[in-house]
Amino acid sequence: MLKTFLEQVINGLQVGSIYALIALGYTMVYGIVKLINFAHGDILMVGAYTAFTCVTKYNMPLIAAILVSVMVCSLLGVLIDRLAYKPLRNSPRISALITAIGVSFFLESVFLVFQGADSKVIPQDKIPFYLSSATISIGSLKVSYLTLVTIFSTIICMLVLNFFIKNTKLGKATRAVSEDHNAARLMGINVNSTISITFAIGSALGALGGVLYSLTYPQIEPYMGMMPGLKAFIAAVFGGIGSIPGAMIGGYLMGLIENFSKAYISSTWANVIVFGILILILVFKPSGLFGKNIKEKV
Repeated sequence: MLKTFLEQVINGLQVGSIYALIALGYTMVYGIVKLINFAHGDILMVGAYTAFTCVTKYNMPLIAAILVSVMVCSLLGVLIDRLAYKPLRNSPRISALITAIGVSFFLESVFLVFQGADSKVIPQDKIPFYLSSATISIGSLKVSYLTLVTIFSTIICMLVLNFFIKNTKLGKATRAVSEDHNAARLMGINVNSTISITFAIGSALGALGGVLYSLTYPQIEPYMGMMPGLKAFIAAVFGGIGSIPGAMIGGYLMGLIENFSKAYISSTWANVIVFGILILILVFKPSGLFGKNIKEKV
């Protein structure tokens, strides 16, 4: 009984780590430009395809493929911002929101055309043992190497991001721009460059989450980003969208709730419970656990 419970906790932390990585991208972009970037879920799909292509076509080691995937998605995030969102900075938010949905469908359609609808899997012989599903024993528990690497790499990413935001000049510029664009500009901060860097970091985390997701659930296809993207968005709302600690905690809570629902209720009810939570949050605490209540000026 206790062993089963602990196994579910570990599995929930693994899935929650991936949601947290993706949720950080949502919350960083929302925090700085007040945009819900619905294309972010598809960034993880691009990341997974990039790693798959590097491994299978160019025979690269998986770790090197992950680094290439992170760099490609960072550039893609900056490109999306410059081409699709920057021209709409002063437009109503609904315009940017519709554009984000358009970018999402555009990415899915492009990969559907060039990669086809058949799902792909990173070959087992290309996966090193420390990213494989092989298990080690911790007491009476058996935990896979992939689970441990996913949890620890996510924690390291969060600590580095937290240090970057709080202690570096660029991180402080990011916080200043998120508070007030005009005031930040008057202080000599390049607002557009700061926003681009935020997109790059968020997309890099999304790419890492995408590769880890494709290793955990070995299926790479053009629509693979929809469901984890939506759940990561719920995690960001749960924690308080715009709050980095909120995204982290929201991601882990979402992973644990989903996993316990599958284990103790039914796998068919897991998504019902997850999306039901979103409705309850929006009804009773729309600002989330760590979000700020901001009143719109009329």
